[in-house]
Amino acid sequence: MANIKSAKKRIKVIAKKTLRNKMIKSSAKTAIKKVVAAVESGSKDTVLAAYRNAASAIDKAATKGVYHRNTAARKKSRLAKMANKVGA
Repeated sequence: MANIKSAKKRIKVIAKKTLRNKMIKSSAKTAIKKVVAAVESGSKDTVLAAYRNAASAIDKAATKGVYHRNTAARKKSRLAKMANKVGA
């Protein structure tokens, strides 16, 4: 355990930021799972709505630094590919 006051504060700050990052990442993952479930069900309208929500969640995570921008782009691209297959 830290003895120095600034080190104790850093521990508290890091714990808060870790929790925030975990919440953001979790919501993005949930949105992605909803897209996958919608693709499996086959309803194009549901897939489109789920994709919009997922893309938004991924973009927010990238903006806040939880995901790297290339990671976010890759995830969105893969979801878009899956979503487009439903219409074909």
